[in-house]
Order: sequence, then C-alpha cells, then structure tokens
Amino acid sequence: MKSPYACDLPLNQPVTATFLVHSKEVRQKKSGEPYLSLVLGDKSGDLDAKMWENVAETMDTFGRDDFVRVKGLLNIYQNRPQFTVHKVQRVSESEVDPADFFPVSARDPEEMFEELRGVVAGIGNPHLRALLEALFGDEEIARRYRKAPAAKSVHHAYLGGLLEHVLSLCALCRFAGSHYKGLDLDLLLTGALLHDIGKVYELDYQRSISYTTDGQLLGHILMGVRMVEEKLRGLPEFPPKLRVLIEHMILSHHGELEFGSPKQPLFAEAVLLHHLDNLDAKMECARSLTEKDRLVEGEWTSYCAPLDRSLLKKSRYLEEKGEPAAGPAAAPPSVAAARTQKRPSDFGEKLRSALGGDGTPEEG
Repeated sequence: MKSPYACDLPLNQPVTATFLVHSKEVRQKKSGEPYLSLVLGDKSGDLDAKMWENVAETMDTFGRDDFVRVKGLLNIYQNRPQFTVHKVQRVSESEVDPADFFPVSARDPEEMFEELRGVVAGIGNPHLRALLEALFGDEEIARRYRKAPAAKSVHHAYLGGLLEHVLSLCALCRFAGSHYKGLDLDLLLTGALLHDIGKVYELDYQRSISYTTDGQLLGHILMGVRMVEEKLRGLPEFPPKLRVLIEHMILSHHGELEFGSPKQPLFAEAVLLHHLDNLDAKMECARSLTEKDRLVEGEWTSYCAPLDRSLLKKSRYLEEKGEPAAGPAAAPPSVAAARTQKRPSDFGEKLRSALGGDGTPEEG
C-alpha cells in the first residue's frame, strides 16, 4: 500500500512520497529563472506543489500523467497547503499500484449502476423508459458511465462521481416531484439521468481527469444531445414533442447563458432540474472544501472560486468557542426549550423522509 497519502502529509516535516502528476507548468521567477508549478495527487486528494531549485536539470525528466517520487516539505502559504518539492524522480508504472492514485467514489460502481437501473425500471412512461434502456443498455456507454467523474475539479471529481451525483439528484427529484404539484416525475427523472450523460465522452479519466479533444471542442451538453438523438433513431414511435422537452432539459440544465447553457430553462421540470443539479453540486463542493482544508489553521476555509466565498469550519468554530459540536453527539435541548421550538414544517418532514432521515439520499 502506498504511504504516505496526500491527506496524511505532516506539516513542516521532510517527507518522501509517490504521486501522480495531474498538471505541470514551467513558469518564470522575477529573476527570469524557471520554476515548476505542479498539482500532485493520489486517491486521497491533490496538492498544490512548487519546485523552485534545480528546475532546468529536472523539468524535462517527467511530464503530466507520470508517476513521480518526490522529496519535499508541506507548509501553509497564504492560508493554503503548499508542497515545496526539493527532489523529483519519475517512477515506472510497474513500480506502483494504480488503484492508490485515482480518487474514487466511496460507493461500489456496480451497486450504484444497479440502483440506476432500478430508477429506469420505475419510469412509468414507456417512451421515456425505452430511451433510457437504449442508452444505459449500450455496453460502451454503461462502461463509461460506471467510471466517469461528474466534473474535472468542481464537484464529484473522482471515478464514479457522475453516478453518485446522478443518484443523489434522483433522490432530490423524487422529493421535489412529490412536493410541487403538477410536475411530470418521469420527465424530471429522465432529465436527471441524462443531463450530464455527455460527460462520458467529454472527460478523459484514464489517469488524471482532463478534457478530451472532442470535449474541449463541443462540450458535454452538445455531446449529450447527440447521444440522445442517436438512440432515438431506433425508436421511431417516440413522440416528437417529448423529444424536444428532453433535449431542452439537457441544453438548459446549467441555467444561464453565461454558465454554458445554450438555452435558459423554460418549463417547470427544466427549471427544477437546473436548481436541484446546482444544489447537489454546490453541497458536494462545500463538503469537499471543508474536508480538504483541514490542515489550514483558523475558522475559515481558503477562498473557493465555484462558491465565490470562503466557508466557515463549523466544527472548529464551535470547538474554539467552547460550545458543543452540532450533530448526533450534541446534547438534546431541555424540555422547556423543546416546547418553544417550532413544529417542523411539512416541507421539512418530507425532505428528511426523502433523504433517508439522516440527511443523506436513501438508496434503492
């Protein structure tokens, strides 16, 4: 087993460890001399890294997506962890276990895919179910979908992340579909299952997560619409207007033109899909940010561009203030306090039920 992992590196202590090079840039110091700006990683996360000395002799000895053994020091720079590389050496793939280097979902991909099949089987509209069966019954698409990340870096950026995100989104759709009257739940769930399907071809995830050339040129929205159109050629009885609605949900799920959507969502299910998709992505981003920022001192995380803010480290804040941490271990309120609390709303009760009662999406 690889040791140490990125998440276990001690602060201000020399270490030697092996990582995968996610990115590599040769930059210039003010003096004109080169330095290396790197992102190194393993399955536990990634590290911002800099190499300041002996760069000219080293920079051509390894490249992006290579495994490297590095000697260096982890410190805090501008309130963010930064690894200073003193020595670096390329390592053959035969010397490492690739499973140690690729972040993966905590859930089993086969288990998640079976859950997805259960969602498809539960679609009542026969036309929508036939389209979903055609797409997820395609062996190449299914293979890619089991493994694909949901994004390059913003949220669920690990193998199996797309499946995890989509299943979480389906749980939110079930809740919202029962709460807001007049919605077509079959259509909403179909949009959830297909909105990011183009990412199986947009992203390359053989080693580090990056964009394919076609992904750079076209993007997952257009690629997803093309995949749907291809399968619909084998379903001549599919209602043309239903096809337009599905394509619109894929085209509009980013919500705004400046965020990459060719269209804004223009009917209720499309509007809801956008907001639930954005909610799930932002909540995963918040979870990941506070978890990865655990080495940095203080009550606030570093600035996060996708969220456009820093986040409060709630547990650390409560601990430093001498107050009990929130969560299952927190002391229950007094009887008097309980009597003054408002009764949970129907909305809150439904949300807890839909998310399995503990704040996590229910399985199955």
